[in-house]
Amino acid sequence: MATEITVRGSYQESQPPERGTVHATVSYSGPSMEPVYTRVARDLEVVQASVAELKEGDDAAVTWWSAERLRTWSTRPWNQDGEQLPLVHHASVNIQVRFRDFGALSSWVGEHVTSTEGFRVTNIVWALTRARRDELVRQVRERAVHDAVERARLYADTLGLGAITPVAIADPGMLSADPGSGGGGQRHELMAAPMRQAAHGADVELVPADIKVTASVDARFVAEAAGSGK
Repeated sequence: MATEITVRGSYQESQPPERGTVHATVSYSGPSMEPVYTRVARDLEVVQASVAELKEGDDAAVTWWSAERLRTWSTRPWNQDGEQLPLVHHASVNIQVRFRDFGALSSWVGEHVTSTEGFRVTNIVWALTRARRDELVRQVRERAVHDAVERARLYADTLGLGAITPVAIADPGMLSADPGSGGGGQRHELMAAPMRQAAHGADVELVPADIKVTASVDARFVAEAAGSGK
């Protein structure tokens, strides 16, 4: 009589990020719109000029960048006594700059944080290139399948069973007896790399952690009793 073995295989791989995208804003507020707008436009020109320098050449530090249209709006705040105060005018523009050179990224951020008054970094997203990401996902999926086979073989050997034969393989949860309890696609996750700062004198080096890529797969095998024939 055949024995059924159902297992979940998984695998995780780590890879240093290859790109870092800086998400930043240039913004000002004040009692009059014209000077606020002018200050944002002036700082934006400074940032754009610095990015253009870093984007020159085939092996440039910057691979891509964008700046949204400059936005303006006004608000009328209230004080603690419930009285409405004069209008406050705002102007802001969002900027994204993608780096392949993380040393240049750290220098560029440090330069503008200290010298461009309206510049603020909102986030830095670390990532792999698309080609490397796809390759890594394929690799961890394959290793997850191998892990499932090894788990099933171990269980069969422990029980004194013979060779195992795969009969089903699926995304996590899809081999469950309850059809509504699983599924949603094979699980493979690219975990975002956090960032730490390494200070060197007046400079700040932004150092990302490795990106972790994980995959899981469910598989079902059957194994005959050792020595039995089919």
